[in-house]
Amino acid sequence: MEKLPLKVRYADIFSQLASLSHAAAKIDGTNVYQEANPGTRKFMDQLVEDNLLPESRVEGRANFEDFYDQVCAGRRGLILMEHYANTDLPVLCYMLEHSGSEKLADLSKRIVAIAGMKLNEEDPIVRSFAESFTRVVIYPTRSLSSKEKQASEEEAKAEEQRARKINLAAMHAMDDCKKRGEVILVFPSGTRYRPGHPETKKGLREIDSYLRLFDIVILVSINGLMLELQDDDMLNDLIAPTKMIYAASPVIECKPFRKEYMESLPEDEADPKQKVIDHVMELLEKQHAYYQKIWEEA
Repeated sequence: MEKLPLKVRYADIFSQLASLSHAAAKIDGTNVYQEANPGTRKFMDQLVEDNLLPESRVEGRANFEDFYDQVCAGRRGLILMEHYANTDLPVLCYMLEHSGSEKLADLSKRIVAIAGMKLNEEDPIVRSFAESFTRVVIYPTRSLSSKEKQASEEEAKAEEQRARKINLAAMHAMDDCKKRGEVILVFPSGTRYRPGHPETKKGLREIDSYLRLFDIVILVSINGLMLELQDDDMLNDLIAPTKMIYAASPVIECKPFRKEYMESLPEDEADPKQKVIDHVMELLEKQHAYYQKIWEEA
């Protein structure tokens, strides 16, 4: 099937999505936790179903189930996942839900994604797509830096205060999620990978704090590309049916993993926190390369 922009291929559902949307168009400290909208979710599931070839599958099922069992036993669970397209989360949730495993299906319902506020504030259609899944919305550091460059000193201070309130509220919301047995999913690169721009696959230093706040983590790699990024307009992304493989690493104990790697660094290492997340990204890249061979043979 020919690759077409999202807004062309799915133009007929956009008006329906807009009519079902109720997520906040402006984020503040009172609305960072946003539950999934089942009305818009059915359209996202249909989009995934339309474009997921039969060869698609979940790998590392035992790892996903071990992670689920430990979360059910009261451990605080974190998923760090590669990020290539805005369908990454929808496809993961769909594939877990339709995996044939009750544990994986329930895990999909427990996932709460960390999302930048751009998904809520830039475009009403993008917002309606994003609100199909439960999220904790944050004010990303790189977004703040970008806005400060274009603002007066007074505007920059006001934006810093807004960012602080939003991110403090997000921390409290994540704590509540953990108490409820929900699982936090984070894209450690903080942005979608753009071919030819290796900096977009670099892990964010802030991810180190997540490793300190959670008990266990799995790394999830993605092979296959349902949406091909074109420009800053997310609705211009090209979509076509593809085979997808989502794979989970064995469960990692966050604190021992972090401590052991920190201790392996030279004493004069200037930025050990960045080195930890660089190591995480290396593990994800290695996992991705391993499953790429399987994807090519599928």
